Amino acid sequence: MKDVILIVDDEADIVSTLEDYFLYNNYTVLTAANGIEAIEKAGKQPDLILLDINMPDIDGLEVCAKIRDFVHCPILFLTARVEDSDKIKGFGMGGDDYIVKPFSLEELGARVAAHLRRERRKGGTPKVRFDNNLAIDYTERRLYYNKKEISFAKKEFDIIELLSSHPGQIFSKERIYELVWDYDSEGEPSVVAEHIRRIRTKLATEGIKQYVETVWGVGYKWAK
Repeated sequence: MKDVILIVDDEADIVSTLEDYFLYNNYTVLTAANGIEAIEKAGKQPDLILLDINMPDIDGLEVCAKIRDFVHCPILFLTARVEDSDKIKGFGMGGDDYIVKPFSLEELGARVAAHLRRERRKGGTPKVRFDNNLAIDYTERRLYYNKKEISFAKKEFDIIELLSSHPGQIFSKERIYELVWDYDSEGEPSVVAEHIRRIRTKLATEGIKQYVETVWGVGYKWAK
């Protein structure tokens, strides 16, 4: 299986050059042109992130701070210049390496390969979905908002996992019941509505938007 690299830079020429290089070297490449896009793409769980520091909306250091608790892959900062104090700050936020522009593609490729080999020795990474300040860790079965964990009962999280894994797809109460409780469970699909109510209450209490939407007469879906 190919390693997946996320390239984040607001300079289109740099993104294009790096994308061509890593595609040629048999990597799968994701790209982002700004910090907001980077946070969204990080939810796809790349194997390594090349992250430009100087971006206009959300800079690379802030992106790293927002995703580091949930993304365990190496993060390599790209920067035009770096002082020792900047390195200390970046490493403190969870960065793994600095690549100073202009850089040699061969050196960058060697560093990327070295970090990926180190990760393979450590083992796998969890699956996480991001949406703004919301993070769902499917491996640990936890949901966080602004890095604060919001607790859910087992079946509540099962419903969240089902819907959020298929954003925009509508599931009837009967289908949710079949998938979460399975056919052999005692009870009826009406219990789904009560669990949905509890999920919404917990989200609302924390000031989180209502991701679980009702499609009247049909069922429920996770908002895109």
